Amino acid sequence: MTDELAITGIECFGHHGVFEFERREGQVFLIDLTLGLDTAPAAASDDLQDTVDYGSLVAQVKAQVERDPVDLIETLAQRIADVCLLDARVEWVRVTVHKPDAPIDATFSDVALTITRRADA
Repeated sequence: MTDELAITGIECFGHHGVFEFERREGQVFLIDLTLGLDTAPAAASDDLQDTVDYGSLVAQVKAQVERDPVDLIETLAQRIADVCLLDARVEWVRVTVHKPDAPIDATFSDVALTITRRADA
């Protein structure tokens, strides 16, 4: 059985996009994470060492978004998933990258990509 730990609305500022002005000016990206893991060991011990330290994970994800620009949110989402899966306790991760200020010539509220990756894949 897998439990789910969700962290939503992680606000980051990055320079990702296919257009020069996106790379130059940057924009806000919002990241949602859902991690599949067994939380029973942490519940039994009440010890942070027995679970994913989500404060540390958020710092790592934020750093990943805020450096090394890429063209596509698909690439960015995969990078974030890779960071989350570095912890052996994480069985799978669902990452959503929101790009609310995407350069679209229409009124819209959000562009979002969600990927799911497994540790064994």
